[in-house]
Amino acid sequence: MAEHVFHLKANWPGLRNDVGEIEAGNLKTKVSIPPEMDGPGVGTNPDEMLLGAAATCYIITLAAMMERSRLEKEGLTMESEGIVDVTRGVITYKKIIHRPHVVLKAEATVKDIELAGRLAKKAESSCMISRAIQGNVEIELQANVEIAAG
Repeated sequence: MAEHVFHLKANWPGLRNDVGEIEAGNLKTKVSIPPEMDGPGVGTNPDEMLLGAAATCYIITLAAMMERSRLEKEGLTMESEGIVDVTRGVITYKKIIHRPHVVLKAEATVKDIELAGRLAKKAESSCMISRAIQGNVEIELQANVEIAAG
């Protein structure tokens, strides 16, 4: 069994509405509470970082699955949305919506389109971050697969 360990250093010099810093590998940024939650909105925040972790894990997993399946692409982009609910002062990360856009090579077949759609779904359940938050945060997939104009 291989085990990977990641480290993060955090510094929070003040109270709720101050600005801190985090550093983990190549990630070094300021952090604070977002303005939507009455914070200063400096740097990033935990909500964006969870969304970023889920989105990057998903898109990397999908790209790897496409590569293993020898499914050639012209492009792979994605927009993701995180929905946080605040009810009676309780903040809950409710839902993440991934909207991957897969553009296959012009010579792709209908079979290739179907495979890309299946891989898009499978990548969501195979991604480590999706599995880590499963049962706590709903993940919705709105995949768009098309063939490049030739």
